[in-house]
Amino acid sequence: MKKLLCATLQEIDAKKVEVEISFIRSLPSVSIVGLPQTAVKEALQRVLVSLNTIDLKLPPKKLVINLSPSDIKKDGTQFDLPIALLIALYKEDMELNDIVAFGELGLDGKVKDTDSIFPIVLSLANDFKDKIIIVPKDSFEKLSKIPNLKLLPVETLKEAVKVIKEKKEPFASGLSLKYDFININGQNYYFTNNFIEDFKDIKGQKRAIRASLIAASGFHNILFEGSPGCGKSMCAKRLRFILPPMSLDEILQKAKMDSLSGKEVDFEPVRTMRDPHHTASRASIFGGANRSIGEIAFANNGIFFADEFPHFQKSVLESLREPLQDHKILVSRVKDKIEYETKFMLVAAQNPCPCGNLFSKTKECRCSELEIKRYKNRLSNALLDRIDLYVQMEEVNFDDKPVSSSKDMFVKVLKAFKMQKKRGQKDFNGKLSDADINRYCTMDTQADNILNNAIINFELSQRAINNIKKVSRTIADLDESENITKEHLLEALSYRMK
Repeated sequence: MKKLLCATLQEIDAKKVEVEISFIRSLPSVSIVGLPQTAVKEALQRVLVSLNTIDLKLPPKKLVINLSPSDIKKDGTQFDLPIALLIALYKEDMELNDIVAFGELGLDGKVKDTDSIFPIVLSLANDFKDKIIIVPKDSFEKLSKIPNLKLLPVETLKEAVKVIKEKKEPFASGLSLKYDFININGQNYYFTNNFIEDFKDIKGQKRAIRASLIAASGFHNILFEGSPGCGKSMCAKRLRFILPPMSLDEILQKAKMDSLSGKEVDFEPVRTMRDPHHTASRASIFGGANRSIGEIAFANNGIFFADEFPHFQKSVLESLREPLQDHKILVSRVKDKIEYETKFMLVAAQNPCPCGNLFSKTKECRCSELEIKRYKNRLSNALLDRIDLYVQMEEVNFDDKPVSSSKDMFVKVLKAFKMQKKRGQKDFNGKLSDADINRYCTMDTQADNILNNAIINFELSQRAINNIKKVSRTIADLDESENITKEHLLEALSYRMK
């Protein structure tokens, strides 16, 4: 019996799989066991044909292929190469315990890349750092960005057999990013100065742009409300390009999710933005059923943009409460439970009423009070309590001028980012835990007195109090202030929904 390591993808993480083969005395046949799914079962035909390219004939015995552990489902075409290698090297007197192999085989013996290889190797990078990993040549460029791996790229099954027999020296991997970066406490954080969509395109909206700066600096959830065409979506789409810089781990995690969603992996330090349509189903946003990974999992460390916020399904809106509060979500199925991290920034936009003209000075609102009430009531107080910043957009005037550029705003975001990291914060201000809020959100005496009065006068919940403290902390960081002062707290209070 010979065995070789491979792995299978389960949602966004991977599980190691031992591929074992053995020939036994019986009528010639081939069987594969260990909960193989359709793609794995079909591997047998591809493997048997590709073995002809190296002139290998199977002995007149029964071939049994086992995928261990046998209690988890195995899916994906990456099992083709390890199965073929085990058969090709079955008679060789050599151990394969230090080798991992991934790759789909063509009928001509060519080793092909698959969408699952990169996320699998990234998930198990720590487990595979002492192994030699044989991968398709087409996968090598992406995989070489993952640090501390030993990679052997091959183009064909024949070449894969050859490099194992000759014990070819592997390539050492490591990501070399050609982007600007800042170093804080020995850690590099990467960013670009390529503002594809710029805040200088927005005329007027001074308050909305200030709120956008605060939201980006602290990764705070924000809700824009205003008439159609006032610039809500423009602000939301430009936020992505002024978000804080990314660590190497965040860049790799983004690349992993891009690969899983079918996007081209680019390793660019620009955070993800997911903007599902308001008609999207609950399963497509949170995962489950036939859709294994939801939009909020893909939006982790980036933006989840909900345009026409009240028009999302009620079940979707209420289900957002858990990931916004706990920064994770648990998807339960019949046989397993999957947990996703959801440290995304919610950016929501809505009209003030069904027709959108409630705030307009020039257009008449056609909605009745009952219609407006029903529209507003689609968003529960519990959901709104999880939104840190509320901005009522101004109506556009022809003589409005640009307020700020994305480049100028990003310089301020970097200042706030440095303040947070130098304090030793792991998370952004908007995602701080209760314990971290008490530790980092220190107020002077005046600010503390004002907050106590606000708690009494506005009957603030504990969640609302914490949100105000977090927003105040970000405003203080923008001013490079160690403590939260009266001015910082008053500005934070002004962004609470009345």
